[in-house]
Amino acid sequence: MPSKDQILEFIQTSETPAGKREIAKAFGLKGQEKIALKKRLKDMAEEGLIDGKRTAYHRMGGVPKVTVLKVVDIDDGEVFAEPENWNPDSDEKPPRLLVKESKKMAALKRGDRILARNEETERGWRATPIKKLPARSEGLMGVVEIDGGGKPWLAPVDKRVRNSSPISDLGGAEEGELVLAERTGKSPRAGVKVVEVIGDPLAPKSFSLIAIAKHGIPHIFPEEAMAEAERAVDLPLSEDKREDLREVPIVAIDPADARDHDDAIWAEPDGKGGFRAIVAIADVSYYVRPGGALDREARKRGNSVYFPDRVVPMLPEVLSADVCSLVEEQDRAAMACHMTISSEGKITDWRFTRAIVRLAANIAYEDAQKAIDDGSADKVLQNLWGAWKLLYKARQARDPLDLDLPERQVRLNDEGVIEEIAVRERLDAHRVVEDFMIAANVAAAKALEAKKAPVVYRVHEQPSREKLSAFKDYLESQGRSFALGQVITPGLFNRMLKDVSDPAEKALIMEAVLRSQTQAFYGPANAGHFGLALGSYAHFTSPIRRYADLLVHRSLVDAYKLEQPKTKLDLPDATGLSDRDKSALSNVTDAISQTERRAMEAERDTIDRYVAAWLSGRVGETFDTRITGVQGFGFFATIDKLGGDGLVPVSTLGREYFRYDEAAQKLIGESSGTEYAVGDRLKLKLAEANALTGALKFEVPDSDGQSIEKRGDRPPPKKGHRKGLSKGPSKGPGKGSGAPRQKHAQGERGRPKNIRHQGRGKKK
Repeated sequence: MPSKDQILEFIQTSETPAGKREIAKAFGLKGQEKIALKKRLKDMAEEGLIDGKRTAYHRMGGVPKVTVLKVVDIDDGEVFAEPENWNPDSDEKPPRLLVKESKKMAALKRGDRILARNEETERGWRATPIKKLPARSEGLMGVVEIDGGGKPWLAPVDKRVRNSSPISDLGGAEEGELVLAERTGKSPRAGVKVVEVIGDPLAPKSFSLIAIAKHGIPHIFPEEAMAEAERAVDLPLSEDKREDLREVPIVAIDPADARDHDDAIWAEPDGKGGFRAIVAIADVSYYVRPGGALDREARKRGNSVYFPDRVVPMLPEVLSADVCSLVEEQDRAAMACHMTISSEGKITDWRFTRAIVRLAANIAYEDAQKAIDDGSADKVLQNLWGAWKLLYKARQARDPLDLDLPERQVRLNDEGVIEEIAVRERLDAHRVVEDFMIAANVAAAKALEAKKAPVVYRVHEQPSREKLSAFKDYLESQGRSFALGQVITPGLFNRMLKDVSDPAEKALIMEAVLRSQTQAFYGPANAGHFGLALGSYAHFTSPIRRYADLLVHRSLVDAYKLEQPKTKLDLPDATGLSDRDKSALSNVTDAISQTERRAMEAERDTIDRYVAAWLSGRVGETFDTRITGVQGFGFFATIDKLGGDGLVPVSTLGREYFRYDEAAQKLIGESSGTEYAVGDRLKLKLAEANALTGALKFEVPDSDGQSIEKRGDRPPPKKGHRKGLSKGPSKGPGKGSGAPRQKHAQGERGRPKNIRHQGRGKKK
């Protein structure tokens, strides 16, 4: 039986059309061998090596008419892909195909797999997607293990993947090493081959590398982009074409360890009961020009990604931590938003300029708060707090969604070892900066609307009917009512939460409210921001770490005819929106919304691994926990003040039969009447903590008299609710049975509010 390579070589070199008959004759195949050949040719067609015709197989210049493609690049809104299986006879590079996107197949991103119909045109290869395929390498990052017979296996690091896979090709990997692998066949039980060796899985700072590789986050800048960044450093600041704000005592308030400062603020009384204010933002659009290599790479990344031990920046460090960073006593290019704040806290006027600023100070949140609290604050800080009190008054009048959910901090020492995992303290200093940023973001959106210019909106839609119905069912199971016919506003949820006195119950309903919300995204069409109770909202204040903000800056440059100087530094001259962006803004916003979700998932997975690593040395200890989810196979609990969801399998609860009440979210012991319900507090023993997967497993302590602190009185569920049954022992969770996860709220200063990283970057 000829190999695939031999068949390809025969098809490539045959002077006549090569079908199954010709291939069988050439290799002398008969009887059952012809049947095996037919299967092999079918497999080769499905893999995209040949086109699949029965009469004459051929490679169509290397690309079959219909084959599987992998998206390899997104350049200025255009999507490029390559054949997933490319095995030419020479060192010929795989062809790049321009993918024609449609509404049905919008928002493709790097790494996506598609089945496409392909054709060669005068301008090159074009691909029309037929359908999107599941990720082939999902869950295929793992650790190499060798069994007793010397056979290598891949132990997955994704806690959703339970079974190890046999390794057919180690690719130079050794036992115990962390690797990235691909399947060698279609079946989930098929073997895998190692395609990349990452190294020691438990070495300090490995957890972020796992997330970077698993989620396909670009983390190495191309030489062309780095060279362009180095040239951009030499761009001069024109004093005669920029507003000179160097004498204004503007300050930046950031985390104590921040290295990049992209926003600064100033305010003073206007003599009418209000304030004049300036929000100065790093003028990234002056250095990152549309269409250049640096811009293409920033768009590909979409945003910076923050881990406890590192930052994967959207821009090279020479820009993000140096030239674009607003630091005291240094002249910096800025986009200045001038605002007038009325005595009622409303923004009554605004204008945007390109400016030169020289910050008076970079102040840590804690230091600013201490100065205000002990009365030692100077006039600059006093004015900022005075203006904020007016902004806060307007915020209360809007009544935006107020969910006080804890944020975990992972603090590492210089060796990458965890020093502490704690809940971040929320200060008024954080709220001061946040409300100034929100005001500037609103001003940017309205300023562009006034000029009828393109806007990249930050959209947060009202909860869907389906989510509200699920929320209503949940509340009814807890003895509370929720009318679907009423007008849904953020204030409605706030008032509901104020009526809950029990802290444990309040935390649960707060999480239920969060689950009822839609996910925010970027788009060119305005649908308002439900959570902030705002009609128009854009992201303007973090262009160092969000591509959406950079697009807003460029649109402001065009709309208000701000300085766009020509340069002799081999950089594009224009600093506004490109024509391509204007015409295909929805494609761009779809792509950066996808990169944002990718970053959130990667950050969340990494935090889970750090928490598990932190707890791995405390297996056997007992912790105070709260039940966060109940299923038929067991319940999930999280450790108070630390986080980290872990499973308590129903099989560990003894021989008693436990009935699962789905509506009330509880497990009920048939004999003892013992109940485990969402919101209950109890002590649990940590049985397992897997740092590689981030998974925890708990057990109920064996001690008699284990007390369960019930979350208030729970009436029986109303009629009509479904009930399920479960009995121990159980085989464990099935597909999709993971613990409920808290969504990350995108901070108004540019990063998901879930971590405080050491070193570069800051808490946003």
